[in-house]
Amino acid sequence: MNYQETLAYLYDQLPMFSRVGAAAYKKDLHNIVQLVDNLGHPEQQFKSIHIAGTNGKGSTSHMLASIFQEAGFKTGLYTSPHLIDFRERIKINGIDIPETTVVAFVEKNSALFEQIQPSFFEWTLALCFDYFAKEKVDIAIIETGLGGRLDSTNIITPILSVITNIGLDHTDLLGNDLATIAFEKAGIIKKQIPVIIGETTVETESVFVKKANDEQAPLYFAKELIKVVSFENQGSYSLLTYRSNDNPLNYQVQSPLQGVYQIQNLTTVLAACQLLQFNLLKDKAAAIELGIAKTIDNTRLLGRWQTVQEKPLVICDTGHNEHGMRLVVEQLNTFKQGKIHIVLGMVSDKSHAAVLNLLPKSASYYFTKAQLPRALNELDLMQMALSYELIGEAFPTVEAAYQAAVKAAATEDLIFIGGSTFVVADLLIWLKNQTNCCNFEF
Repeated sequence: MNYQETLAYLYDQLPMFSRVGAAAYKKDLHNIVQLVDNLGHPEQQFKSIHIAGTNGKGSTSHMLASIFQEAGFKTGLYTSPHLIDFRERIKINGIDIPETTVVAFVEKNSALFEQIQPSFFEWTLALCFDYFAKEKVDIAIIETGLGGRLDSTNIITPILSVITNIGLDHTDLLGNDLATIAFEKAGIIKKQIPVIIGETTVETESVFVKKANDEQAPLYFAKELIKVVSFENQGSYSLLTYRSNDNPLNYQVQSPLQGVYQIQNLTTVLAACQLLQFNLLKDKAAAIELGIAKTIDNTRLLGRWQTVQEKPLVICDTGHNEHGMRLVVEQLNTFKQGKIHIVLGMVSDKSHAAVLNLLPKSASYYFTKAQLPRALNELDLMQMALSYELIGEAFPTVEAAYQAAVKAAATEDLIFIGGSTFVVADLLIWLKNQTNCCNFEF
């Protein structure tokens, strides 16, 4: 099989959470343990940093990977889901895993897959570990898929664990309240391994404290290590001024990630770097600053408050749950120049009411759906939205909704595309196939 045939085979044979939802979620580590055992435990052959959380995992992971690249480390990065190409999930120094490596791994291990019957995520992770070990990465940034305690990535023993935040998402699998979800995320805290918590609430802080105490793990809260002095949008970049808890001087970092919600992700990354400066990042202050500034260049991160066109201004963002969309709406509310147009799609197993209740009633809406089985029908979404006084039309594809929004918008307006990671993915895939469609590189 060639690369495309290999992916088609895997999509057909293995349950994939992003496509079918809960049916693909395995609530134990049995399969991944079997896989890595057969592969000779590649996950034990490199240092790693483990990242969990409801939102911000991707941005945090990519910033840390960029920092380690600038510090001279051969750096692996594992994230999910992908937006354009499956290979985005597995990178070394910002370069996607080669197609030939994917094909060869599947050909070599297809009999093992048939015996163990892993999920799509499980075999992908096994591929990642095998690739990073064979390529002898110095360090790997590993992002959880869903949860933490029972997430397949939780077989690693990292040098540092990071939990970005806790919000209500995947409640059918992780629990219906913040404390229960925090318990699942806290499952990545391991014996005597330091852990950084990006954000806490009254309900979640005690969960992290208890788990860290049980594991004798040094526990740090980002807000206690890093003090944010100011955050400003400078047009093509954001400027964060901060000070550390052990230094009265102010420092600045420039970030190409534009969303105001990146304040907390940057704080978490800087807190992690402060701990790591005692070992891996010792005397690497310049690499930290440059790594943050070159996050997109080094890792090709997509879909985080990303400008894809100007006049009208077109922004896409992968925020997709109540916590993430609340931050998106806060950012939208800062736009005062013209009218807001929102291309909106969601998956069927999210809390639609919680998200729809946040959205501005004054915007024009273009309801749509991503091209995957989990996607909520655009007509159903439009009907739900009426209950929240969100008025618009329905379109069967993201492409059609986007083109309608561009046609309706004035040059001073803002078009936002989001509501689902997969809506953003469909947009970026379509734009990539167009000529002269946008002002950014894939």
